[in-house]
Amino acid sequence: MAASKSHPLVSLTLLLTILASLGLAAKPSSGCGSAPKLITSASTQTPLTLTIDNQKREFFVKLPDNYNNTHPHRLVLTLHALGGQASQVIAGTGGYLPYYGLAALATSTNATLATNTRTIFVAPNGLSNGWGNTNGADVKFIAQVLAAVEADACVDQSLRFSTGFSFGSAMSYILACSIGGGIDGLRAVAALSGNPQISGTCPGNTTSADNTVAYYGQHGTSDTVLPIAGGRSMRDRFLQLNGCDTDQKEAADPATGSGTHVKTVYHGCKPDKPVVWVTFDGPHTPTPKDKDQNDTWVPAETWAFFSQFT
Repeated sequence: MAASKSHPLVSLTLLLTILASLGLAAKPSSGCGSAPKLITSASTQTPLTLTIDNQKREFFVKLPDNYNNTHPHRLVLTLHALGGQASQVIAGTGGYLPYYGLAALATSTNATLATNTRTIFVAPNGLSNGWGNTNGADVKFIAQVLAAVEADACVDQSLRFSTGFSFGSAMSYILACSIGGGIDGLRAVAALSGNPQISGTCPGNTTSADNTVAYYGQHGTSDTVLPIAGGRSMRDRFLQLNGCDTDQKEAADPATGSGTHVKTVYHGCKPDKPVVWVTFDGPHTPTPKDKDQNDTWVPAETWAFFSQFT
C-alpha cells in the first residue's frame, strides 16, 4: 500500500483548528499553503521593488531558516534612521545590530528569549534615506509592502510588529497610529528614540479604539538630536489610547553618569495593549549599554515585548 502524503493546505487547516481550540487562532495570510514565488534566499541582499505613485521603492525580506509555508509566521518591520539604509540594518553596520538584534533572538535556543518565534523580517528603504512620509507616501508604501509579503509568504496577520531608531522610530509611531488608514493590524511597535512629528502627524481621533497597539518606547536622557520630551509625547498618546493609568508616575530617570536604564510598566492598560517606557543614561543611540557591560540590553527588552504576543 502506498504511503499517504499530506497536502500543505490540509496541514494548514489542521494547524489552525488546533490553534483555535486552544484560543490561539492565527490570522493566516493568503500566502499560506504555497511556496513563495517572489521572496527567495536572495531577498536579504537583492531588493524587491514596488512602484508607488511613479516612484520605485525597495524592500528586503528575510525568511527564517526553518520557514514552513503552512505555519503562519510573525512579521517584524525594521526601519532605518535618517541617513541610513535597509542594507545597514540587515548587515549590522552603521551603528545598527542586524535587524536591531532581533533576528538572533528569534532563532535563539534560549527558552527565555525565544518561544514559538518563527519570524519574517522586512527591511524597507525610506526615500532620501529617511521617512518624511510626505502626503502619507511612506504609510502607503509600507501597507503595500505588507500586502506583497503576505501574498507570497505565510504570515500571521495578527502578529505584525514594527521597530526602528530615530526616524525609523518616528515612522513606526506613525504606522501605529495610522492603523485605521490602511495598515490594518500592527500588534505592537518598539519606538527607539523618536519624535512624534518628523514623519507627519497621527490621523484620526486620539481616543479612537481603532488606533490602539501595544507600545514600547525608550529614550536617552541626554539625547540632543531628538530630545526625550518628544519620546514622552509619543508614549503619552498610547497611554491615553490604551486606557492606561495616566496618573501613574514613571520611574525616576537614571542619574547622570550612572550608565543605567530604568523601565516603567504602566498599570491599568487594556490587557492586550500594554505600554512600557524605558529611559537610559545616554545620548541618541540605538544600542545603549549599561555601565561596564559589553552588550546592549535593547534587543532583549524589545524581543521580550514583542514575543509576549502569540
